[in-house]
Amino acid sequence: MKNVFLIFLLCGLTGATVSVWAQSSRLQIGGYGEAVTQRMFYSDNVERYRYPESNKEATHGRFDLPHVVFYLSYDFGHGWKISTEVEFEHGGAGSTVEIENEETGEYETEVEKGGEVALEQFWIEKSFTNALNLRLGHVIVPIGLTNQYHMPTEFFSVLRPEEEAAILPCTWHETGISLWGRIPAWRYEAQFIAGLDAERFGNANWIQGGSASPYEFTIANKYAGAFRVDNYSVPGLRIGLSGYFGFSAKNSLKADRYVYTYVDDNGVTQRENINGSVSIGALDAVYNHHHILARTNVLYGHLGDSYTISRVNSKLPSASPSPRTNVASDVLSWYVEAGYDVMAFFPERKYKADKLYLYGHYGYYDSMYKTAKGITAKEWCEKRIVSVGLNYFPLPQVVVKAEYALRKFKAPFNQEPTLSLGIAYSGLFL
Repeated sequence: MKNVFLIFLLCGLTGATVSVWAQSSRLQIGGYGEAVTQRMFYSDNVERYRYPESNKEATHGRFDLPHVVFYLSYDFGHGWKISTEVEFEHGGAGSTVEIENEETGEYETEVEKGGEVALEQFWIEKSFTNALNLRLGHVIVPIGLTNQYHMPTEFFSVLRPEEEAAILPCTWHETGISLWGRIPAWRYEAQFIAGLDAERFGNANWIQGGSASPYEFTIANKYAGAFRVDNYSVPGLRIGLSGYFGFSAKNSLKADRYVYTYVDDNGVTQRENINGSVSIGALDAVYNHHHILARTNVLYGHLGDSYTISRVNSKLPSASPSPRTNVASDVLSWYVEAGYDVMAFFPERKYKADKLYLYGHYGYYDSMYKTAKGITAKEWCEKRIVSVGLNYFPLPQVVVKAEYALRKFKAPFNQEPTLSLGIAYSGLFL
């Protein structure tokens, strides 16, 4: 009788263990994070672009935690799944004081959405087939290479590639609806989201500030659409095409300010509402084969009604979250980087999974590539980025980075070299 009881008890415990394991296998916990130190061999004076001759000799340094993200996902079954990412940027403060270096060097408070932390993703998904999935909630907008592949193990540089991160929200996340799917050799995604807020556009970063709302909600007076298509037909090669279109002029608390005023042929002053349409197209590719890892991204953007938006923003009160600077009608950004895994020369090494990429990077971007008539472009907004470095992967989820980068300007502006070191991780804990 005792043996029978023990058998039933053992079976019960085993069944409970299997049940718990089956439930926990639906749960995924992970994340990514970066710790960085940098030494900049140039002046951090806020007026270094206005008076380059007086700011030639200077250095400064930084320690930073650019992004620390915790990821949680659970599969309920029957095609239903939830996922969320909570991000701590630069140590996690939601409100920071910084010095504006575009114009007068005044102090301003930078307010980021989410309070002390940012909710980068939160969505509920229903999967019908591999080719059809519906996702609703707060999602990543997959425009360009870095927004879609923003883990620190997915780019060579210590910080995210400047050519994209300086002019687009990065990581760009919005609340909306996403439809995506995967068929052999293809993946697609289409999104319906809120438009950007033209009030926070500026000369140095174009539309970058137009996404993260400083309010407790995201204004959605106007809407936008985004899409992405990736092809995997060639072994080791992925090619992606992405695009965005939406209106921005009415997505502020005082939308009636964005009007175009003119005098008609009869001498009567007329006022017309503007749309501030934002159009972005990007082509990117990644090649990972034969110990070679190479990436490229080309991006072009256009802002309609940029003259009126610039004039309105320049007159906003100092308490506004706007940089209150002119904004370009067109921007251009591109870069290419390639690395080779030198550990391939040592096939008999003890740890076969480690990799050491020596890489080079060259890129260009201009946040005022073209401007409307009456808007003068800032010459320092045109930059070229040259960098070399290494990425060491002791494990696929961990990378140690070292980089020397040079930000190059046309005369009379001074060149800006930077030495950066970083360590990062990206992966699932459970």
